[in-house]
Amino acid sequence: MPKIYISIGSNQDAERQIRFGVEQLKYYFTDLVVSAVYESEAVGFDGDNFLNLVASAETQLTISQVDQAFKMIERAAGRVRGEAKYSNRTLDIDLLLYDDLVCDKPIQLPRGEILHHAFVLLPLAEIAPKALHPVEKTSYQELWDAFGKKEEQKLWAIDFEWSKTP
Repeated sequence: MPKIYISIGSNQDAERQIRFGVEQLKYYFTDLVVSAVYESEAVGFDGDNFLNLVASAETQLTISQVDQAFKMIERAAGRVRGEAKYSNRTLDIDLLLYDDLVCDKPIQLPRGEILHHAFVLLPLAEIAPKALHPVEKTSYQELWDAFGKKEEQKLWAIDFEWSKTP
């Protein structure tokens, strides 16, 4: 069964949205493992801080079906499509990796954000430190160690209550 890695983020009612997103993912995927939750400043625009994490799971769905499941969860969380790339998000769920597949369609894999955003690479390195990036052929831990902790990409782990009820 293919293993996937998923980026999850929010900066609008973020704690509730993150809990909702992860709970919804459990309906579609098996063996869900989540990283710590990280807080970071908005990148590319002025906005509230984001909460981000990465999850891994197993699936029998195709890439297109996984992408559609993510869009359904985002819609249920109140996300409206057509927003600017860098803007506030109720819930943003992206497929980072689908096994070791490299492709441009139906979506680009591996997702480029892995190599460019600390809020993706650090939690990915946390849950899959020895896994190799399918293009770079370097482990995620090694990629994180070489990342260079860019000044504009500060992030910090937070205590997150998964069981908190709304």
